Amino acid sequence: MKKKFDVTKHQLVPKHLKVSEKEKAELLKRYNITVKELPKILVDDSAIEHLEVKVDDVVKIIRQSPTAGEVLFYRCVTNG
Repeated sequence: MKKKFDVTKHQLVPKHLKVSEKEKAELLKRYNITVKELPKILVDDSAIEHLEVKVDDVVKIIRQSPTAGEVLFYRCVTNG
């Protein structure tokens, strides 16, 4: 059996974290949006398969920027 490559260890893949229900509610309230209005990420995306997420969970993506330092992005988990 061929060993699967772990994309989370690759230097070009930013850190992905599942946010708590409390953080999710605060995020949606802060921006006055619903979870469906967030950009999407597929539930079977290899960057989040280790997070044990389900549809409608929110994933925080932490990217490093040479000009802005650390930049946060949020995605809604979807199945298609």
